[in-house]
Amino acid sequence: MSRCNSQLQSSQTEVLLQLKKHLEYPKQLEIWKDRWTELCSISSSAQVNVSCKDNFVTGLIILGDKPTQVRGFDGFSIPNQTLSQSFSVDSFVATLSRLTNLRVLSLVSLGIWGPLPDRIHRLFALEHLDLSSNYLYGSIPPKISTLVNLKTLTLGDNFFNDTIPTLFNSSSNLKVLILKNNRLKGPFPSSILSITTLTYIDMSRNQISGSLQGFTGLSSLEQLDLSNNRFDSSLPSMPKALIRLSLSRNSFSGEIPKHYGQLINLQQLDVSFNSLTGTTPAEIFTLPNITYLNFASNILNGSLQNHISCSNQLKFVDISYNKLVGVLPYCMSNKSKNRVVKSDGNCLSGNVQHQHAVPYCTETHVMKKSYKVGIFVGAIVGVLMIIVVLALCIVVAWRRYFSGGMQEQHLLHKTVQDNYSAGFSSDLVTNARYVSETAKLGREDFPVCRSYSLEELKEATNNFDNSTFMGENLYGKLYKGKLESGIQVVIRRLPLSKKYSIRNFKLRLDLLAKLRHPHLMSFLGHCIDGVIGEHNDTKVYLVYECVSNGTFQNYLSANSSGKIFNWPERLSVLVSIAKAVHFLHTGMIPGFFKNRLKINNILLNQHWMAKLSDYGLSIISEETDACGVTGESPNSWQMKKLEDDVYSFGFILLEALVGPSGSAKREAALLSAMASFSTHQDGWKQIVDPVVQATCCKESVFIVISITNKIISPESWSRPSIEDVLWNLQYASQVQATADGE
Repeated sequence: MSRCNSQLQSSQTEVLLQLKKHLEYPKQLEIWKDRWTELCSISSSAQVNVSCKDNFVTGLIILGDKPTQVRGFDGFSIPNQTLSQSFSVDSFVATLSRLTNLRVLSLVSLGIWGPLPDRIHRLFALEHLDLSSNYLYGSIPPKISTLVNLKTLTLGDNFFNDTIPTLFNSSSNLKVLILKNNRLKGPFPSSILSITTLTYIDMSRNQISGSLQGFTGLSSLEQLDLSNNRFDSSLPSMPKALIRLSLSRNSFSGEIPKHYGQLINLQQLDVSFNSLTGTTPAEIFTLPNITYLNFASNILNGSLQNHISCSNQLKFVDISYNKLVGVLPYCMSNKSKNRVVKSDGNCLSGNVQHQHAVPYCTETHVMKKSYKVGIFVGAIVGVLMIIVVLALCIVVAWRRYFSGGMQEQHLLHKTVQDNYSAGFSSDLVTNARYVSETAKLGREDFPVCRSYSLEELKEATNNFDNSTFMGENLYGKLYKGKLESGIQVVIRRLPLSKKYSIRNFKLRLDLLAKLRHPHLMSFLGHCIDGVIGEHNDTKVYLVYECVSNGTFQNYLSANSSGKIFNWPERLSVLVSIAKAVHFLHTGMIPGFFKNRLKINNILLNQHWMAKLSDYGLSIISEETDACGVTGESPNSWQMKKLEDDVYSFGFILLEALVGPSGSAKREAALLSAMASFSTHQDGWKQIVDPVVQATCCKESVFIVISITNKIISPESWSRPSIEDVLWNLQYASQVQATADGE
């Protein structure tokens, strides 16, 4: 893009200086000194570039250094990571839209946060738009599709969390579409399939679901990445121009289409971690340009044709953890230094290591038997559910008929219902909503979350008698009590910071009250004693359901009295808590992060259902004490980096594998041993709990060991998401159930 030699129009210079102010004077823009600086004449760099034509700005590129993809982002400003609380994305885009001749706009890693305003479409001349690696959330503005000249749209590595709108149409000139690593959900928009100019699509690492139609209409498409989503159809047809295709970590089923073996330009194919069946078309291995093939962790069966001749370009093949039998084709068994072949977890014969016995891959009677048993059990469960629903309807009707009026009169003098109003920004209030319909199905029959009077709580705890005291941690003291209705509860008393206004604090409580999930300890209500924001002695009481069967940690040690959980039982608890954490991160907008996950915060009710406690409290408490429960060592692994939920959950997994930690020395030894698993085949037996070893399927426990190693990596960027963790735990549980059935 050409530069002008004459001075930029004063109005354009003023806009650039205002943008510098909006971005809070980043060091990259120190060269923009004042309105007399000839911004078009400043030599460009890798971080900043201003292009001009006819005295107007036509290109603006700013590459910042703000950290990206912080797991703790929940819709609020984060010091040193996002722009400050005073930043307004609306004002920023309004200022930006005055650069009406702008064709190239790239604002990357600048800490820009908030919902992207619709007025971005006022930049009608845009050809390239890149807002990646920021903190944008909410919906992608549908009016972006009115930018008829747009060729590149890059919004990856943000926090967009709505469905994908209808983007563009057949008249669009779009070539590159990158929406990767957001929280987008809903179906894949069919309108994208009409943009015949597209050459590159990356929507990986989202929550897009449903089925996919064929992509053959996109005749120019060369790269497609839809990995790490929730698609559950058969594999779609692909255009012949395709070079790279990644559909891994979804729920695709059915056979690999035969026409994939005719994609002569294909270089990389990854369909790992799905539910694909049948055999792999032999033609895929012989494609002239193929270099990378990954079919791992599917249900592929049958044998590979022995006469397959692999392409000379093929460098990597992974067919591990399927149901393949027979012998490896010669071109894959040949110990070539230029080709890596992974085949563990099948039933292959010959000189191939880590294989199952052939019946594991060929017998079907076990599946048929399990299928029949499943139908029988499903029918019984269905009948029981109908009975339960009818019983609940009768109880509800009885309550309304006999005690409706009396209950209303009884609660009038004790309950103060709060009509929460603005405390956060209006955008945040609008976006603070459920995005998970399944959560509604998991709500238990507890009273609606409400305000309690201090007198009610004193009555429930015998005036907070010492006999009701349960313990204390950084979030305050815990008491057990019994409400007048007979419900057993746990009451947390915590001191309150002066920083909140009454309206703001009540809105935060209202958001906390909306967190309803079968594996979260139910929040029943609150009581405020004092005047918020005016006195240091103001106290807040949070009322929760009582979960009576102790902590998960109590059932991991032979030193504890009574029941010790075997491996399947431990897996069940881990899957449940992973679902709860996933809900906290994605089931509400904005998400709840920094939940200080610890193993003694996992409780079990009378039905052995796991429930997470102490979640979401960072929204109302700003305590940063390094220690948790009184007497807990500050050096304990559970006290390290508790702001990172996934990292903390890794140590919960580790304790489930090896048993409770005894000392800081032992913890260090365990971490060292975990690191050696990949190099010593039997190293796991040295530290994994004997109860686990005696009750586990080796493949199942290795899946958990593998994901645990990734989670506790010291490099935060390499850790998996909670979605990945949940997927692996469910897969490990499925593998264990299959082994138990056999």
